Amino acid sequence: MMAEMAVAMPLMLAGEQGMFHFPTPEEVRLQPISRAGNETAWPFSIDEGMLACVWSAGQKVVMFFEGRPHGLDEDEDFKPRGVIVTTDPIQLTLGNMANRALFRPAASVEERLKLVAPFMAMGQKLCDQPAGAHVGHGEL
Repeated sequence: MMAEMAVAMPLMLAGEQGMFHFPTPEEVRLQPISRAGNETAWPFSIDEGMLACVWSAGQKVVMFFEGRPHGLDEDEDFKPRGVIVTTDPIQLTLGNMANRALFRPAASVEERLKLVAPFMAMGQKLCDQPAGAHVGHGEL
């Protein structure tokens, strides 16, 4: 018992979560984002969604989730697709294989990294917000 407390205490004091922590909805930080009409560096295949900061494997991870389709009734089930927004080429390619269609086509991994980098920076600022923060358009 004492050993577990000794290991957990630095994580608790630092406000960090353990490797197997499952985030609650209150811990997720969200910001709606959308493509401006003349924006050429938009990395996603859809024009709007949510930038999110979530816990995964003991660290904060920036993700992009598609928004609920406008014509879909509130009582209809909707499971949004999401992708990891990162400048780590391995996570960017392999980690997003299941939902890679959420990214617009790119000629190379380097091109996709350049497109994603500003959104990664914005997401890191979002991660610095208090747990449960919901930030409006243009606030970061």
